[in-house]
Amino acid sequence: MSDKKSFKDLIDEVKEYRKKSITGGGEERIKRQREKGKLWVRDRIEKLLDHGSFEELQWMRTHRGKHFGLDKVKYYGDGVIIGYGKINGRLVYIYAQDFTVMGGSIGESHADKIVYVIEKAIETGVPVIGLYDSGGARIQEGVAALHGCGRIFRANVKASGVIPQISIILGPCAGAAAYSPALTDFIIMARSAYMFITGPEVVKAATGVSTTFEELGGASVHAHTSGVAHFVTEDEDSAFNLVKVLLSYIPDNFGEDPPVINTKDPWDRRVEDLESIIPTDPMKPFDIREVITRIVDDGFFLEVQRDWAQSAVIGFASIGGYSVGIVANQPAVNAGVIDIDASNKIARFVRFLDSFNIPIITFVDTPGFMPGIDQEHGGIIKHGAKILYAYSEAVVPKITVIVRKAYGGAYIAMGSRSLGADIVYALPTAEIAVMGPEGAIRILYRKKAAQMPNPEEFFREKLIEYRKLFANPYSAAELGYVDDIIEPSLLRMKIYRALEAMKRKKEEFIHLIPKKHGNIPL
Repeated sequence: MSDKKSFKDLIDEVKEYRKKSITGGGEERIKRQREKGKLWVRDRIEKLLDHGSFEELQWMRTHRGKHFGLDKVKYYGDGVIIGYGKINGRLVYIYAQDFTVMGGSIGESHADKIVYVIEKAIETGVPVIGLYDSGGARIQEGVAALHGCGRIFRANVKASGVIPQISIILGPCAGAAAYSPALTDFIIMARSAYMFITGPEVVKAATGVSTTFEELGGASVHAHTSGVAHFVTEDEDSAFNLVKVLLSYIPDNFGEDPPVINTKDPWDRRVEDLESIIPTDPMKPFDIREVITRIVDDGFFLEVQRDWAQSAVIGFASIGGYSVGIVANQPAVNAGVIDIDASNKIARFVRFLDSFNIPIITFVDTPGFMPGIDQEHGGIIKHGAKILYAYSEAVVPKITVIVRKAYGGAYIAMGSRSLGADIVYALPTAEIAVMGPEGAIRILYRKKAAQMPNPEEFFREKLIEYRKLFANPYSAAELGYVDDIIEPSLLRMKIYRALEAMKRKKEEFIHLIPKKHGNIPL
C-alpha cells in the first residue's frame, strides 16, 4: 500500500486547518462578545460586504512570539482577518480585528497582515476599510509589536491621498492602535466604541483624576469635543450602511473621477423658497442646511463632523448627479464665525476633496475669524492659514456662493477668487467688505462723530453711505471678483451649469512649480 495521501485526505487536512482558523478565540469568547451586544468579526465582514464576495487572505498566519506563554498558544490569523470583497459591486480591501483573539492586540504578524492588505489596495487602486476592535500593541511581543504598529502607520501615510481609507471603530481602539485610524480619511464610531491613547488607570496615576472609558474617549466625546470621529452611529449595522453611502460619493483612487449619483431630480429645478429662508438682515441667524438641502439632489446631504466645530458645515451631496463636497459657514452658530476648530475642519475636508477630484461648493456667510485672547493664544493665525493653504492648493473645480456676510480675512479664506475660485456667485443679499458696516463706520468716523450734536444720527447716515459703497455685491462684481449676481431660485441650476463647464478642468493643464510638497501650517 502507498503511504501517499489521497486528494481527499489532503483536502480534509486543509479543511481541518481552516476550521481552526474560523473559530477565532473560541466559541466561549465569541459568545461573550455577542452577549455584550457586539457582532463577531466574521459577522461584521458578512454584513459590510456584498454576500459571498469576500476572499480571505493569509488565514493561516500566526504570531512568532515566544515569551509570556505565547509559545504555548497558536491562533491562526493572529487576531485580524484580511482580504478583499465588494460593496455594491465595487472592489474594496478590508482588515478586521478579532477581539476574541488576545483582545485584538497588534503583534508583529497581525501588523504585517494589515500592511500587506493596505499595500495591495494601493497597488490595485481601490479603497481600504479597517474594522478596529483592539486593546493596542501586544505587550507580550515588546518592541516587535511597536515595530509592527509603526509599519501600519507608514502604510496609512503611503495610502493617504492615493486611495480612500475608512476606519470603523467597533470596540476599544486603545494606545498605539488609535493612531492608525487617525491617519485615515474618515472615522466612523459605533456608539458603544471608544478610543484613547492612555486608559483610565494611567490617567488616574498621572493626574489623580478618576474617569471612565466613555468619559475619556467615548463616541460622544470624539463627536462633540475632540473632533476625532467624523460620524457616530447608534449600532454596528448603521455603521456598515453609512460606509456604503459614503463610498457612493468617492472614487476608487486619486486618478479617477467620483461616481455619478443616480437621481431623477431635474438639474434645472427652481428653488423658489430660498428667498423666504435667507434673511436680508445679515445679523439674523438661519440654518445654512436649509439652503443646502433644497439645492442638492433629492434633498440629501451627508454631513461630516456634524457635532464638532458647528459654526462650519461640511459634507457630501450631489447636484444633477455630480458628486460634490460642500463647505459652508453656519450663521445659526456664532453668526458663522471661523474659530480654530472650524479652521481645521474646513481645511482638512477641502484637502480630501482635492485629493479625490471632488468639486468644492462653498457657501459664504461669515463675519470673520473669531476674536479673543483664547483664540489668539491658541494659534488662530496658524490654524486659519490652513484654510488659505487648502483652497489655494486645490485644483478641483471650486464654485463659491456668497450668501450674505463676507468680511475681512474670512472672505478671502472661504474660497474667494483671490484663492483660485473658478466661478463666484453672489446673491443680492451679499455683503463684501473689510469688516462689518457698523464697525467700519465707527472706526472711520469716530473723531468726526464726536464733533456732531447727534453722533448716532450721524453714524446712521454714514452707515447708509457705506452700505451703498461696499456692503453689497456690486462693487466686487464691477472689479471682477464676482462673476454673477443671481436670484436665489436659480442657484441650483447655476451651480449645475458651472459643474458642467468645469468638469474638464485637469491639474495637468495648470502650471505648477515642480516640488516635493508644500509646508502646510500645522
